[in-house]
Amino acid sequence: MPPKKKKADITPKEELLKLDKEDLIARIIQLEAHNLQLRNIISKNLSEEDNNDIKKGKVDKKQLDFSKCHFRRVLLRILYFGWDYNGLAVQEDTNQTIEHHLFQALIKSCLVQSRETSNYHRCGRTDKGVSSFGQVISISLRSKFPPSQQFTEQSIENEMQYCKILNRLLPKDIRAVAWIPIPDDMPEYSARFDCKKRTYKYYFPRSSLDIQAMRSACTRLVGSNDYRNLCKMDVGNGVVQFRREILRADVLPVNCLDAELPTSMYYLLIEGNAFLWHQIRCIMGVLLLIGEGKEAPEVISELLDVEKHPRKPQYNMALDVPLNLFHCSYNLPGAGWRYDKHQLSEVLTQLQSEWTIQSIKTTMIKEVINELESQYLKLCGGEITEADRVMAYTDCLSQGVKARVYTKLLDRDTCSSLEERIEHHNKRKRKLSDIGDDKK
Repeated sequence: MPPKKKKADITPKEELLKLDKEDLIARIIQLEAHNLQLRNIISKNLSEEDNNDIKKGKVDKKQLDFSKCHFRRVLLRILYFGWDYNGLAVQEDTNQTIEHHLFQALIKSCLVQSRETSNYHRCGRTDKGVSSFGQVISISLRSKFPPSQQFTEQSIENEMQYCKILNRLLPKDIRAVAWIPIPDDMPEYSARFDCKKRTYKYYFPRSSLDIQAMRSACTRLVGSNDYRNLCKMDVGNGVVQFRREILRADVLPVNCLDAELPTSMYYLLIEGNAFLWHQIRCIMGVLLLIGEGKEAPEVISELLDVEKHPRKPQYNMALDVPLNLFHCSYNLPGAGWRYDKHQLSEVLTQLQSEWTIQSIKTTMIKEVINELESQYLKLCGGEITEADRVMAYTDCLSQGVKARVYTKLLDRDTCSSLEERIEHHNKRKRKLSDIGDDKK
């Protein structure tokens, strides 16, 4: 038999364009049904995971009557390494989030009845891969004492050991480290809305970067500016205002006594009252280009001039792993973080062990680098020219594919403007609304 002729390759877009309205509606209904089926399967799997976790743990079968319990409002400081998590916020299709494990521990320990009844707020929503040494949540936790007694020093000293209780149930890379009682005359106090300042750090090796140029660029970030060209627009979630205030921005060495080697660690320090989606990673992406000498520090001022540059140039933001929500600041009268000496000792012991393992791995890799660099030097005849030099420590921090020929930021193709994005979003909403009306 003669071989069958292959059909010309047709892209999904071309295939959809050939369909009429009725066929498109049928296709959407089919996809939505398939999507619902997949969600049910995922939900079932996640529920089975939760049930298995409960079976493994020692859970009291007797239901606690929360209507008879006392509660106190607190700020709770949480430390976590987000490298292996899909972000802080709960997601429908995965259990691998910080909040999933946090509320699983809170509910298992009966410190809260449910998320919905806990009056929960988080200070900052960190994305996939991002860590926090100073995440703060506000929440109502079960208390030993009635409200009338909760603000005596004795009741605070003898309160339930919140951090100890949670750390018994949390994964080792998520720790509760301290808490603050919220005064009873401030019942609406929120970790999110009452935070005075958020401090982020982004860690990176010096490599061959021009640190002074990066520092010069940072001075241009400070102040109240429209940062639409230095973030990822989130118009779909109603964010159409991009003016924020950065209080401080600088590039500093982790260790001032060891700051000149290519492997010396530095960090971008940024302080502000609020930040936009991917704002710091976008800023760091541009700073890396400045440090590499591909852009001048003045490009920051250009990007902040949204009248002159209403459309964001296309560029890669920096990797997620080095970013850390380092500190969140609050002004609560007469209150300070409550640490437990024994719990702090346990957290330090665990972190020191983790540091030992990671440092051993780093040292082993550095030894290999040193050995291979000596061999490379011999191959270069004992002298390395700038063209032969291998200095790629920060290459992995810029996401995406690097072009062979560099194009200046302001000469690149641009993204849609804010107005265009809003119009596109509104059109999409109208189309979905029309489809919904047709289904009826």
